[in-house]
Amino acid sequence: MAYDYDLFVIGAGSGGVRASRIAAGHGARVGICEDYRVGGTCVIRGCVPKKLLVYGSKFAHEFEDAAAYGWSGLEPVHSWATLRDNVQKEVDRLNGVYLKLLDGAGVKLHMGRGRLMDRHTIAIGEQTVTAGKILIATGGHPVVPEIPGKQFAITSNEAFHLPDPLPKRITIVGAGYIAVEFAGIFNGLGSEVDLVLRRDFVLRGFDEECRLAVHEALKESGIRLRTETQIARIEATDGKAPFTIVTTAGGSFQTDVVMYATGRAPNTSGLGLEKVGVQLDKAGAIAVDEWSRSTAPNIWAVGDVTDRINLTPVAIMEGHCFADTEFGNKPRKPDHRDVPSAVFCQPELANVGLTEEEAALRLGEIRVYTARFKPMKYTLSGRNQRTFMKLIVEEATDRVVGVHMVGDDAAELIQGLAVAVKAGATKALFDATVGIHPAAGEEFVTMRTPRIEAAPTRRAAE
Repeated sequence: MAYDYDLFVIGAGSGGVRASRIAAGHGARVGICEDYRVGGTCVIRGCVPKKLLVYGSKFAHEFEDAAAYGWSGLEPVHSWATLRDNVQKEVDRLNGVYLKLLDGAGVKLHMGRGRLMDRHTIAIGEQTVTAGKILIATGGHPVVPEIPGKQFAITSNEAFHLPDPLPKRITIVGAGYIAVEFAGIFNGLGSEVDLVLRRDFVLRGFDEECRLAVHEALKESGIRLRTETQIARIEATDGKAPFTIVTTAGGSFQTDVVMYATGRAPNTSGLGLEKVGVQLDKAGAIAVDEWSRSTAPNIWAVGDVTDRINLTPVAIMEGHCFADTEFGNKPRKPDHRDVPSAVFCQPELANVGLTEEEAALRLGEIRVYTARFKPMKYTLSGRNQRTFMKLIVEEATDRVVGVHMVGDDAAELIQGLAVAVKAGATKALFDATVGIHPAAGEEFVTMRTPRIEAAPTRRAAE
């Protein structure tokens, strides 16, 4: 049977765009559909615009610290409208870049929501196309729990478009990376921020000492941390702010905005997956094997819709591997080991490899090296911000199996160290490397004495 396309991709986010471009480069006839804008969560309503907001919020601290370096007369006034609108202009520009990338690769873009009619037929609006192979790359979306007053809450999607002036009081519900990043953004831009979390510390799943360091830094910055708190309902008069948040314990407080960042769900609803034998896991994600193949033999899935490691570079890797394997005669599986990641809280958290807790369970005997210090930048200004660094070493092999950092520019430093971890570098190689002085990064190659005393403990709420 002759199909319209060799490959059709549903979803033009980072993973789908990469897969379609690479497949087209291998000579395949490729089509792709998208129902909103090209670029996906990361470019349109995620990591890119959010990182720009992080940059904008940090200037408040820079202005404060400048006085100690001889700068005077600084009385800045911030315009949320200017920052918000400039960020959206950049999003518009990037959307245009992605459109050109697809066009330049010879990929045909169909605007509209795609759904499967059978294993080889896709409907986009009133149009239908056929394809030999289909890739699902529809990503995920934020979810808000079913509580009374749910309609008054926003998610990270709407946070980029808040009206001017920025609301005075903002409550963020959640303890993951999206929650703590937006808490730092709005705090830096001058709003009073409440962070509501069900457990006792933020960033569950990260290294325990790093979690503690971030938690204390959030508190030090003036963010009100409402730990071990759950929201029962949101009340409003005439459906408008201010809102009253009522907790399950019976307490209450007021706010001008309630933003939920308590999790995301895969975009699998309405795709017609049940018609074609594509199975979902318990979380509603598409179940795939190590080659990203679904339970339907001609259908694959990559990125957040598979709920493996929900990071943009991982989706790109998965999409590239799929295209090389199926259309480039270069079979390769995506490697999900030692994937570096970062949380752009203030200060940043970044890591690669195993946490101390994971390493102790998997490897047995380990050595742990840590360093805590005040960055040189703050020795004059007196800002009470500290950097924390950590190396985890497997005793039997001397291999560095985990690198963690909380501090300024953590992501930039960990990216380079991720190469060393991926290559299997030993602690002896770290020790033999000459440091750059004075720079925070030199601490990673000058840690000589393993920690003997127990790590700081916390009451386990999990």
